[in-house]
Amino acid sequence: MRSVKALTGNAAAAYGVKLCRPEVIPNYPITPQTIIIETIADFINDGELDADFIPADSEHSAMSIAIGAEATGVRTFTATASHGLALMHEMLYVPPQVRLPILLVNVNRSLGAGSGIWVEYNDSMAERDSGWMQAYAEDSQEVLDMVIQAYRIAEDPRVVLPFMLCLDGFILSHTVERVEVPGQEEVDVFLPKFRPLNRLDPDNPMSMNIAVSPAHSMEMRYQLDRQMEAARKVVAEVDEDFAKAFGRRYGGLIDTYRMEGAETALITMGTATSTARVAVDELRSEGRKVGLIKLRFMRPFPHQEIAEAVKGLKALGVFDRSISVNRFGPVFSEVRNSLYGSGIPITDHIAGIGGRDLKVATFKEMFKVLEDSASGKRVRDCTWHGLRGEM
Repeated sequence: MRSVKALTGNAAAAYGVKLCRPEVIPNYPITPQTIIIETIADFINDGELDADFIPADSEHSAMSIAIGAEATGVRTFTATASHGLALMHEMLYVPPQVRLPILLVNVNRSLGAGSGIWVEYNDSMAERDSGWMQAYAEDSQEVLDMVIQAYRIAEDPRVVLPFMLCLDGFILSHTVERVEVPGQEEVDVFLPKFRPLNRLDPDNPMSMNIAVSPAHSMEMRYQLDRQMEAARKVVAEVDEDFAKAFGRRYGGLIDTYRMEGAETALITMGTATSTARVAVDELRSEGRKVGLIKLRFMRPFPHQEIAEAVKGLKALGVFDRSISVNRFGPVFSEVRNSLYGSGIPITDHIAGIGGRDLKVATFKEMFKVLEDSASGKRVRDCTWHGLRGEM
């Protein structure tokens, strides 16, 4: 039976996990994700979820345990953030190649020296080439719904890849919103019991994650690349099936807002999209032809979908909440590659680093740059918005 609850993004993730019935949940705590696991531990303690909770001695160990459990053919879950994700780095490269559809929720926060506990995407962006699917949620409802979709996508026989669901630290993880929680019975119908592609079985011995010679390693990487490409279709299909079952549709790899007749548009991710929508509405009320593209997935990257969405634009901007230290942000680089030869002027807009506030005025400033670019004025290829002092 469905219910409506006031949940933080972290709690929404925990409720989504409970509905998906994972059997093994290893974890090591780190701010701002710890509440996800604390809530799941309460579910297990109260008999609401039948699962083995395993306190690990580090994030590296937590992912190692998840790999071992998933390899035996059971559904697993874990969560982390920032330095915890970095500590998992070595083990993150195992599940994609071994084809283990583990679900990991990463609550984004800054990384490295001078870091804080507030949101930016450098932690997850650093893992975008590991072979994990990677999606970014805008609100708590999307967090819960995408946990359910993530398992369905990851475990699809055409995919069988691990899934990293990202949500903004504190802005989303600790903010309370109205969330509709599906009933257990309807989730059981939407997400059947996990049927592993391969599993470790004493009665049918096999090897996993062994050293591979040059005679085979290149083909393995090629197959992984093709599986990620195949996931594009499955993401769209699962989104449609989810809409039929639960009444909520997210657009698949991307979603668009007020793109009809738009001459300039901005690509955003995560919670920033909600603020950018307000800016679009206000600018539209002034007669300015602006639109918005919400990038939901970083992997598989929606090359074709973006190319289709931007047709007719005079200028496109890309919002980056992370940096690739050599001028441009990682999302911009991906988008520019997708649109090579399109002739559309594309600019990068870096903002919100380290949790810096993103205001409606911030996005209006970005659209002003785009309008100048569309009119033929010379603008910066990359603009940092919200810097203190003169830069």
